[in-house]
Amino acid sequence: MAGVFDIDLETEELSDTDEVDLNGEEVCDFSGLESNLDGPCEEIEISSDNVNQGPERVGAECFELLRVLGKGGYGKVFQVRKVQGMHSGKIFAMKVLRKAKIVCNAKDTAHTKAERNILEAVKHPFIVDLMYAFQTGGKLYLILECLSGGELFMQLEREGIFMEDMASFYLGEITLALGHLHSNGIIYRDLKPENIMLNQYGHIKLTDFGLCKESIHDGAVTHTFCGTIEYMAPEILTRSGHNRAVDWWSLGALMYDMLTGSPPFTAENRKKTIDKILKCKLILPPYLTQDARDLLKKLLKKSPSQRLGSGPGDCLDIQKHPFFRHTNWEDLLARKVEPPYKPCLQSDEDVSQFDTRFTRQTPVDSPDDSALSESADQVFVGFTYVAPSVLESLKEGFSFEPKLRSPRRLNSSPRTPISPVKFTLNEPFKVSAEPVEKMDTSASQPIRTPGRSKKKGGKGGK
Repeated sequence: MAGVFDIDLETEELSDTDEVDLNGEEVCDFSGLESNLDGPCEEIEISSDNVNQGPERVGAECFELLRVLGKGGYGKVFQVRKVQGMHSGKIFAMKVLRKAKIVCNAKDTAHTKAERNILEAVKHPFIVDLMYAFQTGGKLYLILECLSGGELFMQLEREGIFMEDMASFYLGEITLALGHLHSNGIIYRDLKPENIMLNQYGHIKLTDFGLCKESIHDGAVTHTFCGTIEYMAPEILTRSGHNRAVDWWSLGALMYDMLTGSPPFTAENRKKTIDKILKCKLILPPYLTQDARDLLKKLLKKSPSQRLGSGPGDCLDIQKHPFFRHTNWEDLLARKVEPPYKPCLQSDEDVSQFDTRFTRQTPVDSPDDSALSESADQVFVGFTYVAPSVLESLKEGFSFEPKLRSPRRLNSSPRTPISPVKFTLNEPFKVSAEPVEKMDTSASQPIRTPGRSKKKGGKGGK
């Protein structure tokens, strides 16, 4: 699964789209890890005593494993039930990551740090909730709300295309989520159907914040080459500097995908796809309404300064477009608008929206036997977390309460997220205040694909 369940699901073989170093070989190099920690570093002691306040002491023993939801090279994702303390009896998703695997690669460390930081900093109705984070000597644990409705990708797979009223609902909720991120100086940079999940009622939740960039306010730009090719804005591809306008290009590409069945610019390989994004004219099918056509044209402007949403109004400019003329934004934000699709779930434990390859497996968390050295483990200082809502409830003394994916594209390249590799080893897990990111263009950045590989002689598959 992407997002909440963002673990590469096929790791047995290294394909030509798997992440490699510049020499084409897998890298797992611990050299230099400890030496990078010799510089000035503020020591922050984080423990269950000063983070898990009150009677709540959260650890793996607080959760009963119910189902495997995903499995890969870095660990597993489980459906779990909390059996102790606050939320006892409630169902969550537990993402378990092996530290030794993560620190092998700078990109994976950066991904984990960014996701953890954003999930702590941002709370919104359409962004996945992080409830707890804790660690052992060899593992990291993220406890997130279990989004049992599955990916929006799967709904698109079933429907083929969405009618415009259905698309406007999802696009409206996504617009509000992106606007909230932007108001906090965060650009998302990897909007696609795989990173949008549905809760049990059919409302969307943005997931997977590993490619986000913080501290991008008015006038600030960043240069990292990252995202998923088919949804990447031209200014990312040209490395000319980008800001929050890239998310509105991705929204346009997603809208086109919803209404036509594929992103607007696709080809048989990444290079040709990039060429199309940079050079080809947008072609709109004749069956789209005038409002839909106009919004797509304004979101998919190759010049970011001319793109709808690039001005000071940001998401407000998009909300005013006639395509959303029937949308009551206050009701939408309050989740008072009934979703066009509600997942058919029999209970809170229903895993019918997830891949039976994993849900049929016996849920077992492997032994924690790969602890890092003390200095290497400093990478994960400050990882532990308890949601403010949990702490507040403790003070007040009351409680509150992957299907196998096959691509919908016929003749497009594998969707390829491209991730930044820069991170700071001696930076604890806290929200970054870095103003502008500089891009080293002396070498290409590594690339990775989500848990899918292209099948021979047919559509690309997982």
